[in-house]
Amino acid sequence: MKRCFDIFLSVLALIIFSPVIMTTACLIRIRLGPQVLFKQKRSGLYGKPFYIYKFRSMTNDLDEHGNLLPPEERITKFSIFIRKMSLDEFPQLINVIKGDLSLVGPRPLLMKYLPLYTENQAKRHQVRPGITGWAQVNGRNALSWEEKFKYDVWYVENQSFWLDIKILGLTVLKVFKSEGIQYDDHITMPAFTGTRNDCEDR
Repeated sequence: MKRCFDIFLSVLALIIFSPVIMTTACLIRIRLGPQVLFKQKRSGLYGKPFYIYKFRSMTNDLDEHGNLLPPEERITKFSIFIRKMSLDEFPQLINVIKGDLSLVGPRPLLMKYLPLYTENQAKRHQVRPGITGWAQVNGRNALSWEEKFKYDVWYVENQSFWLDIKILGLTVLKVFKSEGIQYDDHITMPAFTGTRNDCEDR
C-alpha cells in the first residue's frame, strides 16, 4: 500500500508542480551555472547504495588550486531561498518512482557513515529512506546527529500509513515556516563522525 501511495503521489506532484520545477531548473541554470542537477551516492534500504538526485544549490567556484571553495563561500541568497522552500528536493520524486526512496522515511545519508552507526542507529536502514521523515518534522537540521537517529529509529519501530500522512502534513507546515534549516551557525550540517558515547543510544 505504501509503495502504491508513493508512486501515485510522486507522479501527481510532478504533474502539478511541473511549472515550479521547470522554473527552478531555469533559474538555477541562470544563477548558478549549467549543471542543474546534483547527484550523490547515498545508502538506501539495508544500506544498499543508490544515487540521489537534487537540484544544485551551490556554485562551483574554485580556489587558486582548482579545488571547490568551502560550502559557506559557495552559497548565495538564491541558494538559501531554494533550501528554505525545499525546491532542491523535487528531483527526488524520480528516486521515489524508481524505488530508491519513499516519500516518508529516514533521510538517506552518505555511504561513508555506514560503519559509524551504533547497532541501534543502524536500524534506520531497515526501511526505505525518504524525502522527509520524523526527524525532519521534529527539528530538521537544528537537531544533532544523535537526536536525528533517535527519531529515525522511533519511526522504524512505529511506522504506519497514518503516521506517514501526519509527517507529510507537518512537512508542508515546516517548509512554509522555514524552520530548522541549519544546525547552529553552520550553512550545512557538519559531517557525522560517530557517536562518542553510545550509552544513551542503547
